[in-house]
Amino acid sequence: MTPRRKISRRDLLQGKLWKLLAPAKHKPLVMRYPRPGDLSLPNGSGQLSEADNNHQNSEAPKTHPRTIGGIAIDPVAPTRLSGRATPRTIPVFRPPGAIEERQFLAGCTRCGDCITACPYDAIRLAPERLGAVAGTPIIEADNAACLMCSDFPCIAACEPGVLSHSIPIVMGTAHITQHLCLAHHGTTCTVCSERCPVEGAIEVTLGKPTVREEICTGCGVCRYVCPAPENAVLLMPAFSRPTLPES
Repeated sequence: MTPRRKISRRDLLQGKLWKLLAPAKHKPLVMRYPRPGDLSLPNGSGQLSEADNNHQNSEAPKTHPRTIGGIAIDPVAPTRLSGRATPRTIPVFRPPGAIEERQFLAGCTRCGDCITACPYDAIRLAPERLGAVAGTPIIEADNAACLMCSDFPCIAACEPGVLSHSIPIVMGTAHITQHLCLAHHGTTCTVCSERCPVEGAIEVTLGKPTVREEICTGCGVCRYVCPAPENAVLLMPAFSRPTLPES
């Protein structure tokens, strides 16, 4: 039988009623790492003995970490970077037949053969400011648009296969901003529709051009030739492209 603890009149006036609690039931408000000589551990040494450690390992479920005072003591598993998703990159205009961006970046050797094969110098290397995309082939219509060659020599020159004939030849899509377009303000201008290399991609109704997005390939010729003071053609790259089956 546990002896009854006594409390002095001073402790009673100061509200120290916690002294009436039995030592076995009294626990600190904050649990910390055990200190040397902590009697709360089985051997009173502040460290788990080998026998206690083996006993704890045999009884504790393998799926739960070992703890002391509610604090995990098992080593932290190493971070597996291979299982992480590839970070997203800035959408860019790829040459015709470009596969899905993650596969493209993984397979492109940055050899520059597609750049050499392009007869119109429309393909160039991405600058360093584009981060992970730097050094890979892109098309910048403001400098040189893709003229949609019938045989696509850039695809034929790509040995890694990140440019493929089995992928739709779609680099993006164009949109005509009406408040900037000369034709939409009564000026006779049909330059974009006349120079477009894709038949039916730009439809002219009452002298006003409209891009048919289901036909447009995003080659950028319409933007390259637009004579408006502020370019009326907005180009948007393809945000998703088909994925080739991995061999």
